[in-house]
Amino acid sequence: MRRFLLALALALLVACGSSPPQRPMTYTVKRGDTLYAIAWRHGLNYRDIARWNGIGRDYVIYPGQKLKLYPSGRQAKVAASSPAPSKARPTPRTTRTPPPRVPASAAVRWHWPVAGGTPTLTSRPNGGYGLTIGGKLGQEVRAAADGSVVYTGTGLLGYGQLVILKHNDTYLSAYGHTQAVVVREGDRVKAGQRVATMGTGPHGAPLLYFEIRVNGTPHNPLELLPKRK
Repeated sequence: MRRFLLALALALLVACGSSPPQRPMTYTVKRGDTLYAIAWRHGLNYRDIARWNGIGRDYVIYPGQKLKLYPSGRQAKVAASSPAPSKARPTPRTTRTPPPRVPASAAVRWHWPVAGGTPTLTSRPNGGYGLTIGGKLGQEVRAAADGSVVYTGTGLLGYGQLVILKHNDTYLSAYGHTQAVVVREGDRVKAGQRVATMGTGPHGAPLLYFEIRVNGTPHNPLELLPKRK
């Protein structure tokens, strides 16, 4: 009896000590998804997801496609510098038109996405930082750097109506809680170009939530944006 109770206690300790994975093993693509938005939602680099799933450099995905969110055993051991060519498959109906590719060597010159307002540095639950910038409802929200629009929508929980820009293979920026989006996926934009207007945050106050991601990880925007006078 004592041996049974001891074995039961050990089993419970092992069960309590094991923690669930931080993200699911796979994700099934839904209509309206883009590879960039899926990577953003799960805190991953879109190039890693492409490599793990044999997606080509066009980064095209389609509804119903099942994506791996972890590398396979062999991929985990062998580092690849670029996604593998996509495998031949029946021509599916794609969810979005892929944006034009921005050269990785292009230098990124950052600009503030809104005029005025007091920025508040916010810690992300899974690590990294973002900026909350107060302002006026309907105030112009501008691209923080040259790039292309890779996502617009409300599919990412906690961001409200969101715009994501790709600046090169390393940098993405996001503009959350917008009111009216004036760009479409696939558009090329210049730094300072209007992409949306300011909406309201979770508590009803006008604000913009702004993030810069470096290889999929939220980076402190204050370290990249120019100093305000």
